[in-house]
Amino acid sequence: MMITLLGVGHVFRIAEPVAFIVKNIWPDAVLVELDQKRYDAMTSAERPGASEGDDRPPALKKTANTQMKMAEAHGAQLGAELLAAIETGRTIGAFVELIDVDASRMMQDAWKEMPFLEKMRFGFSAMGDKIRPKKRVDRVHQRYSDNEEEYFAWMRKKYPTLVRKVIDERDIHMAGKINEASEKYDNIVVVIGDGHIDGISKLLTGKSIRKIRLKTLMDTESMNALRAELWSGRTAEENE
Repeated sequence: MMITLLGVGHVFRIAEPVAFIVKNIWPDAVLVELDQKRYDAMTSAERPGASEGDDRPPALKKTANTQMKMAEAHGAQLGAELLAAIETGRTIGAFVELIDVDASRMMQDAWKEMPFLEKMRFGFSAMGDKIRPKKRVDRVHQRYSDNEEEYFAWMRKKYPTLVRKVIDERDIHMAGKINEASEKYDNIVVVIGDGHIDGISKLLTGKSIRKIRLKTLMDTESMNALRAELWSGRTAEENE
């Protein structure tokens, strides 16, 4: 039994390395951080998010639009790496499952539960994200990569409700889905936002886990080393 947790970032151009990893691990099952509504929106002809209607708070709509601009600034489509994982999983005949909560409902609930001051901080941050979005997301990614524990401690202090709803509660939900899949499949790849990796791994007690982090996908030298490792493993299996 092996569970590979593959950490991704939804605004980065990493669909190709994600597809390579999924293909060369050749899993029995591919689990992806999406819910059906988000998947349908991302694969429809409409602009992503258009089908979510007007019931989202304005700040959340602005955040979603900013994320799309961040992805465009990186030459990517928002969430393209998730779709690449799904397509590759289906191509190799793996079981594919969407394991996330209803993200739209989750964000609405988070907004309702946020105290006024937290909403204000979130709103000001969203305004700042519009200014030079690529530079801003790269700076956040660097800060996160340098010290993940420190970054989340800062986030929990600044946005306690948001972190609880967006990270902690989703970790529990997705870990449950992974545990269910592990009862049926021996080789599983789970494609999730990198910020969920540590939280989910702690909930998968007694499981053999391999972590592939976003910083590996984003670094050419590290990714080349991983490609060689995975390819060598495939070649060895084929020669047995």
